[in-house]
Amino acid sequence: MSDVRPRGTLASTMNSVERVECVLAGRLPDRPPFSFWCHFAADCVWGQRAVEAHMAHVEAFGVDFLKVMNDNGFPSPAAVNDVRDLRAVGRPRGDEPEFARQLELLMALRSRLGRRMLMITTVFNAWSVLRQMIRRPAVHRPPVLDAAADEPSAIIRGMLRQDEALVSNALERISEALAGFVRRCLAAGADGIFLSVRDDWVEPPASPRGVYERLVRATDLHILRAAEAARFNMLHICGRAADFSAFARYPVHAINWADRAAGPSISEVAGRTGPALCAGVDNLETLPRGRPEDVEREVADAVSQAGRRPIIIAPGCTYDPDAVPRENLLAIRRAAERARY
Repeated sequence: MSDVRPRGTLASTMNSVERVECVLAGRLPDRPPFSFWCHFAADCVWGQRAVEAHMAHVEAFGVDFLKVMNDNGFPSPAAVNDVRDLRAVGRPRGDEPEFARQLELLMALRSRLGRRMLMITTVFNAWSVLRQMIRRPAVHRPPVLDAAADEPSAIIRGMLRQDEALVSNALERISEALAGFVRRCLAAGADGIFLSVRDDWVEPPASPRGVYERLVRATDLHILRAAEAARFNMLHICGRAADFSAFARYPVHAINWADRAAGPSISEVAGRTGPALCAGVDNLETLPRGRPEDVEREVADAVSQAGRRPIIIAPGCTYDPDAVPRENLLAIRRAAERARY
């Protein structure tokens, strides 16, 4: 594969793997790779229905890589309702149904995909997992940007005031279990992980600073170390980042964030971010409420903002499949296929 090409020239035809890996290496491919993802129906979380849902998504939209959803949860003996319940948060063995179902999904998808597409699997960081122990979402929807309205995180912050050591120890135990799970995901066929982090849950506006740095960041990095040999790790910066620059220094191949809805813009970070960029489409407004031509304009604008930086085109987070017209998803593909550097 050649080095950076002059704008407007075309490479020989690339497949999806070559196209994504070209961007991860900092080189311009024939055109920007793209992908997008959503939470599937409750009966498509594990087993054959989950396999078929993921494969139908790949075949319908021709995405350049597959982000495997993970709504199977984290093994937990009981719900966490009180700071004292954190003592029961242990280290799963690794063969619990919640982990096993995701691993089986990865193995089945790898068998179906072969090596024609890179596949990364969703992993939520330790704080996010603890949130789900407090209140598991009944229905998965695109995230609410108002971090202060997140009740589970408010409960965790209250626990911190009661006993920071208990919360810290629970986060460490969760991250240790997740690191083991990540290693098993790679062995099951994943090419890497999609680690979801969100610091404005930990430090919403007007709250004390330094909690993420003191208690959470090390657990993020512990999880990523388990995936350091993988070929494609992506960090998903959810919400409105309190410290985007700190996340931009994480040892990952790419970062995905809501540049339209939450910021910063692609142009702001293109010149000062090491990992490859993965952004460009507004999942909260343009995808559900815009027209296909609005989506196409965002894709073209994202490529323009990136300048000489190669970019992966994607929404800032999940989209709502009940609200987003199919035509708008196809517009992402059409615009990415037409885009030229």
